[in-house]
Amino acid sequence: MVALTAGTTKRLTIETVEIAENTTAVRSLDWDRDRFDIEFGLQNGTTYNSFIIKGDKQALVDTSHEKFRQLYLDTLKGLINPTDIDYLIISHTEPDHSGLVKDMLQLAPDVTVVGSKVAIQFLENLVHQPFKRQIVKNGDKLDLGQGHELEFVIAPNLHWPDTIFTFDHKTQILYTCDAFGLHYCSDATFDEDINAIAADFEYYYECLMAPNARSVLSALKRMGELGKIAMIATGHGPLLSHHVEELTGRYRHWSQSQTKAETSVGIFYTSAYGYGDRLAQAVANGINKTGVAVELVDLRAATDLAELRELVARCAGIVVGMPPAQVDATIQAAVSTILGAIHEKQAVGLFESGGGDDEPIYPLQNKFRDLGLIPAFPPIQIKETPTDNTYKLCEEAGTDLGQFLTRDKSIKAMKSLSADLDKALGRLSGGLYIITAKKGDIQSAMLASWVSQVSFKPLGVSIAVAKDRAIESLMQVGDKFVLNVLEEGNYQNLMKHFLKRFAPGANRFEGVRTQPAQDGTPILTDALAYMECEVSSRMDCGDHWVVYSTVESGKVSKTESLTAVHHRKVGNHY
Repeated sequence: MVALTAGTTKRLTIETVEIAENTTAVRSLDWDRDRFDIEFGLQNGTTYNSFIIKGDKQALVDTSHEKFRQLYLDTLKGLINPTDIDYLIISHTEPDHSGLVKDMLQLAPDVTVVGSKVAIQFLENLVHQPFKRQIVKNGDKLDLGQGHELEFVIAPNLHWPDTIFTFDHKTQILYTCDAFGLHYCSDATFDEDINAIAADFEYYYECLMAPNARSVLSALKRMGELGKIAMIATGHGPLLSHHVEELTGRYRHWSQSQTKAETSVGIFYTSAYGYGDRLAQAVANGINKTGVAVELVDLRAATDLAELRELVARCAGIVVGMPPAQVDATIQAAVSTILGAIHEKQAVGLFESGGGDDEPIYPLQNKFRDLGLIPAFPPIQIKETPTDNTYKLCEEAGTDLGQFLTRDKSIKAMKSLSADLDKALGRLSGGLYIITAKKGDIQSAMLASWVSQVSFKPLGVSIAVAKDRAIESLMQVGDKFVLNVLEEGNYQNLMKHFLKRFAPGANRFEGVRTQPAQDGTPILTDALAYMECEVSSRMDCGDHWVVYSTVESGKVSKTESLTAVHHRKVGNHY
């Protein structure tokens, strides 16, 4: 283990371990990272995994994040002379795995870069220098000698359009980069403790893989043709060797559930320009919170126009990330196909990719409107580098779209409950509270009544949070929030304010008196009492999360007053 400490709080270390015969993992451990990619929160840091395979010829599978540049390159030189590396296999070109490709080309100018056709095209724009290349297709093989015959599996959209898997027939190790990974940093190289990683494994799937569930199932089918897979060497987190069948089975189950969803949305974007991929992923996360399936399509890789046309036709909603004014023929053909396949009554949304020269949004919006399509959220214009609030706006816009598409189903579900049971459930009363949360520059709030104290040691409360609430993503394990207790006879204004529907990205505290908690979270000045809390665990309860949190501090402003109580007439909706 080699360590490098950045400042006083950020820990970066390198682990090298022989995982099979002539096969070494070089794992860059980012212990304290709390944000990743589309700005979803990380509770346990992350890793960037790279691998050396030695036969008669030598191969390096992926590199690392540029923040590890010196540490990674020094470690690599201690394991192998870079000029002895014959092949640099690029699983995909996302910067956290290919951030040091240019450095490797300088150290090993004669190395042959191996990747999908799309990956090689992306790399040309990334490194801006000539290099030897070998484009591989599904089923192609590369013999390193000494039994290390590598077979390639094309796995587009997991989670970039250029992804390939690499299978070593000698060691039965499948190198999958992002797929089957998780953002989890620990001293454990492998997945011995499945319970420790299960929540992060599922969260990672939901954030990155769920929008590409059909692609996951296609990849699983191709994996089944390889024979026995003894280990999955992932690009993030521990390597899978103890629970390969169980964890790939979970991917299959989750993806089958996604593809069977009655309603789906297609999100079309271009990742080569601006921040299109991250913005699209944020919109997808918001849609997924409503139970609506998502299919993400990078227009640069949309070469099968018949398949694209079929996807557009079956979707209930369409979201387009505007490409630049000047694009190549592939993107032009894809956009034309989308416009030719859309049909009336589809819900639509538009966002700019943030590239600085995006096509104007409004002409396309007017064209959609003329065709009878329904705008699900106002067009999102990106005038500067996206911030956390920009991504939150996109997530909330996606949630609005998902809620719009499921409104009829929600009404039908409410009417399906028997009248007697509906009224009986309505007799369960609760207090009235406002949950406020802050993470970085993002703030949010919600009205709550399903709140209860559940433990003395430690002092703990439970709160039920609907999965499609905007605040839900700010209430992950380790996050802090404030529980504001409303006062009997003096709650109407606050209740009315926080009950209203906020536009995506709107300031929920505008016109409300607040004061900061220790971590800056807004405390409502007009609340009867408040408690500062930290999320300890979450339990999946259908359409809600039950969030268990410990109480760290609190205060009552009026000791003689009582908590406002909410009495419902029915039990099947708020």
